[in-house]
Amino acid sequence: MTRVSPEFGDEVQAVWTVSADVSFQSNQFPKYKIGPDNEILEEIKEDSKGPPLKEVVVHETNQLTEQHKRLSVRDLASKFDKNLAAAAKLSEEAKLKEVPSLDGHVLLKKLRDALEYLKGRLAGRNKEDVEKAISMVEALAVQLTQKEGELIQEKFEVKKLVNFLKQASEDAKKLVNQEKSFACAEIESARAVVQRIGEALEEQERNQSSEKQQELEGLIEEVQEARRIKLMHQPRKVVDMEHELRELRLQIREKCTISVTLQNKLSMSKKTEDNTPRLYELCGSEMVGSILRIQSCSDEAIELAKCSIQWYRLSSQCSRREPILGANKCVYAPEPIDVGRVLQADIAANGLKVTVTTDGPIEQASDLGSYAETLLRKANHDFSVVISQMNGRNYSSQSAHLFHIGKTRIKLSRGWITKSRESYSRSMQLCGFRGGGNSAAKSLFWQARKGQSFVLVFESERERNGALILARKYASDCNVLLVGPDDDALL
Repeated sequence: MTRVSPEFGDEVQAVWTVSADVSFQSNQFPKYKIGPDNEILEEIKEDSKGPPLKEVVVHETNQLTEQHKRLSVRDLASKFDKNLAAAAKLSEEAKLKEVPSLDGHVLLKKLRDALEYLKGRLAGRNKEDVEKAISMVEALAVQLTQKEGELIQEKFEVKKLVNFLKQASEDAKKLVNQEKSFACAEIESARAVVQRIGEALEEQERNQSSEKQQELEGLIEEVQEARRIKLMHQPRKVVDMEHELRELRLQIREKCTISVTLQNKLSMSKKTEDNTPRLYELCGSEMVGSILRIQSCSDEAIELAKCSIQWYRLSSQCSRREPILGANKCVYAPEPIDVGRVLQADIAANGLKVTVTTDGPIEQASDLGSYAETLLRKANHDFSVVISQMNGRNYSSQSAHLFHIGKTRIKLSRGWITKSRESYSRSMQLCGFRGGGNSAAKSLFWQARKGQSFVLVFESERERNGALILARKYASDCNVLLVGPDDDALL
């Protein structure tokens, strides 16, 4: 295929065209200018695509060198991966630049051949212009060769940087994996040590509690046997034997409390390791005069109104739990008889049963001991109360009554009207109110005799607990155990 060339003189010459399969890097020829000494210079175009490849590589290398000491192993590995990807991208760009360079050589060669062909067909001034154009093409070829050399050097540096980053990334990953394996081994070792310590403590506490329980049971049997012998020969010492037996039971209760506390701590530590979610928890101070309240602590927990609840005290022998009759609400107010005992509550619904336990035994209020000693200095004492229930039914009147506690009897009256007056007897019961409510800590249940009972609300929690201590002390002096329903099984 030929194309008609411009006219030179009177002749029309045919000029060979450039091959159609040549690809160009741009849509126009570069612009050149004549410099000093007739040197051909290419006009430098502003590169809007960013800094040169060499500057990018140098900048990234310096930045990695500066930050090498400040980065952790994991951050360094991540940085190496990112720079490795960037270097690979730069390498791909260098490969893409190589293709236009080869196309430029082909184009210049074909252009020089065409100019040589044209030079042989022309004469005079036009021939000089063609020779000048040929010299410019040769200068362009030299510049292109120089740029190719620079490109090869940059390609070598990029390849070297890629290999360095690959090796550094592999070393960082190996170091991370090694540190991770060391950490996992240390964690497993620590878990094994904790498990062995927990098993040893559990076994030790089990052995000690069983040995102490057997020892104390033997002492109780000996005391009971001695009591039977003394009952036959010395009836006057029955009260002393009762006090001795009570002290032994208190010792058993203390040992039981310590054992239960350790078992609870061990179970709590196991639950913490298992990460089992808790559905319910106990809120409130674990002491006399406060209110313990069951609350849900998970969205998966069933509403307490739809659950059945039962509170328990741990028996003094730690062998079983004793239910607190009437304590079937989400609220319970501990009373003086609960001091030194661990309380539990079972929440059951839809076949699921959850047990919540106090962190330790119930403690006595700080001012309750001194207040009880003040009350015991008098022969009797009167408390101002309000009747909340009578014989299991709500009492409508909110008028104040006097609750009189004497050394031989208890009386409830309003002015000259006496509601009830009974001497201490085995049919009388006295304990904290177990029906729940916000005033549970100030309420008291009193069964004067069979068929007659009251729920009394005191002015403060201290007066309610002081009345319980005072009445039980006077009843004990009359050889009567004054407690709530089925509470005598724990004493």
